Amino acid sequence: MKTMLNEMKKKKNNIPESYLPLFEDIMIISDRNERDTKFINTMEKYLTKEQCFTIWAKNGTCRGAKLDKERRAFATEYRNKPLTERFDIFVNTIGIGYKSKPTDIVLDEKTKTITISFACKHGLIHLEKGISTSFEAYFGQCAGGRLYELQLALGINLKIKDVDVTAVKNNIKAPCMFTFEIVE
Repeated sequence: MKTMLNEMKKKKNNIPESYLPLFEDIMIISDRNERDTKFINTMEKYLTKEQCFTIWAKNGTCRGAKLDKERRAFATEYRNKPLTERFDIFVNTIGIGYKSKPTDIVLDEKTKTITISFACKHGLIHLEKGISTSFEAYFGQCAGGRLYELQLALGINLKIKDVDVTAVKNNIKAPCMFTFEIVE
């Protein structure tokens, strides 16, 4: 949460300065689960969806995980291939975890988007234990992690366009849908 707070302080993210003390006060809470839940709830209460997407894009969960070396090597090896080809190779190799069926991760060059149907096992654990009270916020952070992985491996810039948790609300084990916009 500290990195999210630091991101909020950057002028480019347009977070009103009057909101910052709310988040700074939460950072004093010593119990991590309580602090994280209050921080997330406060983000949802005071920030717009777009502001949350911006913060999550910079501080998504699972960033810097042990697969970064593999993603960087992939990006280097395939950087001269067209995006559609890089994407197909990614999905069928190191991105195989995104794909249990062909429609789970889709590149649409016409709309310049990548859509992922994704079920986060860690998120389910947190939600079942009541650590996070919001599907949107928890999976928004998860979307930030997927964005990071895709950008690193594919060598493109992305922006979170949508986090659809409709299916998860009906069945906690169902996947949510992340839509990323390809930014030129």
